[in-house]
Amino acid sequence: MSLLAIIGLAVALAMDALAVSVAAGVCIQQVSARQFFRLSWHFGLFQAMMPVVGWCAGLSVRRWIEQYDHWLAFLLLAVVGAGMLRQAFGKEDEDEIKTDPTRGWRLVILSVATSIDALAVGLSLSLIGVSVWFPAVIIGLTAGLFTFSGMLLGSRAGRIAWLKRYAEIIGGLVLYAIGLRILYDHGELAAIIG
Repeated sequence: MSLLAIIGLAVALAMDALAVSVAAGVCIQQVSARQFFRLSWHFGLFQAMMPVVGWCAGLSVRRWIEQYDHWLAFLLLAVVGAGMLRQAFGKEDEDEIKTDPTRGWRLVILSVATSIDALAVGLSLSLIGVSVWFPAVIIGLTAGLFTFSGMLLGSRAGRIAWLKRYAEIIGGLVLYAIGLRILYDHGELAAIIG
């Protein structure tokens, strides 16, 4: 997997973290350095850990599904991408974050919720035989950076509903594009088109 593809994947996965962190910044408004660090650290950590967990799970089932693993990888990425697109076009929940999201169980729940897509990506990487370690680091760093930026943007600009929607649309489309690239690399698109 090329560095450009890894960065594209990391950016796509970080879109949920960006959207949540913008909302968190809007909610908190006066964001402290501790709040910046807590949310960025946890979102980045969970985004880095989840692909590793998915990758390890994928290794255990790999021998049974090697003949059609590229289709499964495409399907997983397509499902995650579809979920992101559905969220982008769904109804907005204006009261989504009412209290400090950088503390306690809210922080853990948001960290898991924004990184669950990375679990499926890790599984996909194991199915196509790609090492997860370098992508996991890039995914985690990107999520941390996007989270920090989102909180900064949210705390300064107020509610920016269009940002969340477009971030999720772009993220969903990037996941579809990566899935199609996997099919292309395995010669499946040529078989379908030609």
